[in-house]
Amino acid sequence: MKNQTAANPAIMQLSPKAQHLVENMGRALVGQVRACKLAVVAVLAGGHCILEDVPGTGKTLLSKSLARSIQANFKRIQATPDLLPSDISGVSIFDQRESTFHFMPGPIFTNILLMDEINRATPRTQSSLLEAMEEKQVTTDGTTRPLPELFFVIATQNPIEHHGTFPLPEAQLDRFMISMSLGYPDAQQEMEIVRKTLQEGAFVVEPVLTTKDIQEMQHAIRAIFVHDKIVEYIVNIVTATRNHPSVVLGVSPRGSQLLVKASQAMAFVEGREYVTPEDVKALAPYVFGHRVVPKVKSSRICHTDIIKKVLEHVPVPA
Repeated sequence: MKNQTAANPAIMQLSPKAQHLVENMGRALVGQVRACKLAVVAVLAGGHCILEDVPGTGKTLLSKSLARSIQANFKRIQATPDLLPSDISGVSIFDQRESTFHFMPGPIFTNILLMDEINRATPRTQSSLLEAMEEKQVTTDGTTRPLPELFFVIATQNPIEHHGTFPLPEAQLDRFMISMSLGYPDAQQEMEIVRKTLQEGAFVVEPVLTTKDIQEMQHAIRAIFVHDKIVEYIVNIVTATRNHPSVVLGVSPRGSQLLVKASQAMAFVEGREYVTPEDVKALAPYVFGHRVVPKVKSSRICHTDIIKKVLEHVPVPA
């Protein structure tokens, strides 16, 4: 299913940089190559990422390592029930000397935004991110202000604590391209983590790229070849989720769009100029898992088991 056209020089030149970015982040996040790759895929595909995991597994470290690796502006918001939309987007301040209002930008005006424990914010505050995540702009006081061209949201949730939380509605979850959890390291990896703790600065990565490099990669990814059979495969998976007996609400058309973009980014990171069925299969649980609503409610947002079962029954194109 390989594209027969000539090699794209932009892809061949930039793809190793994406691989280097994943490796650089992995120096701080021991045993989390998969998570680093998925985060890079989300950034390059122009999406956003939500992490659901217990405290102390490296969610914040992942965000900071990504931002530092690409020399991006980074802001962190700790979500609480009293957090207001204006605390995120900004507020207009009246200047008595000039008798005018001046807009003071909020932390959302950055390249990489970490929304820590997003489900602790009220629905009103959560919804203030919808426009920003979808259209890369913020509207306040009737004025629309553009966000930086590179804008990436990483949100986190604690699956254990439910007191004082507000579950994200499906419309909000649908804005995230990828949902994943880091999980606990194995014994060998945890030993390495403990050893690194004894070394000063062991969890701080060095910059290896710039935001301009990321934007060039985002543009190059559009040239990744997607065969019609791959498109048909994605649509068949989506259709299967809508007809699954255990699912009330299947994957939306936005999910189809995001999976094909993520698959292009995965092929790019892997150094290929074309998408394979394996790219789709590898990403589907992370792109579709939080988009299905099962009949039996679960405390986890990511219902990857349902997607994996769907993948077993959908024919893979040869």
